[in-house]
Amino acid sequence: MAPRWMLTPAVLLALLAAPCLAVDSAVVEGGWTEGDAHAERYGAAARWDLAGKWLIVGDWHLASYVELGVAYWDGENGESGENELVDFGLTPVLRYQHAPTGGVAPFVEFGVGVHGYTEDGIGDKEFDIPFAFGTHVGLGARFGDAGKYELLYRFQHHSNAGLGDDNPGINWHAVQLGLHF
Repeated sequence: MAPRWMLTPAVLLALLAAPCLAVDSAVVEGGWTEGDAHAERYGAAARWDLAGKWLIVGDWHLASYVELGVAYWDGENGESGENELVDFGLTPVLRYQHAPTGGVAPFVEFGVGVHGYTEDGIGDKEFDIPFAFGTHVGLGARFGDAGKYELLYRFQHHSNAGLGDDNPGINWHAVQLGLHF
């Protein structure tokens, strides 16, 4: 197993390899854990829309984007000895959405990505390795002129998928506020 200090540069290099196109939207978020981990999360992300619309039914269609994010986790002191960490994530997302032509345009989304952490635990939660896969489902709406703004709720699960000796996982509730350019 590679030393923990080697993961951060590898994750940063992967994040820099993200599409070099203009950012299509940006979000800020706040969140909290479910269960006994007792941590809060604050972060931001940039998004790049991927070309194409599929499953077009009236004003609804399936679209996709890639999200590059960073989040600070603030936990309570616990058995792990760590009460904070930084999470770097890269997540492709599928979103089924109403065309943002005016008013409120609802959507649902699903994403699966990779995350690298600066620590291998938070509060009472030991992750075994500072790497995880993240899956999420989200429900939200775009609003404002041509859907310029967005409000999104996500339920997110992180786990190492058995790559470490243990696979404790952590669940998050997060709320995001976004701006589309």
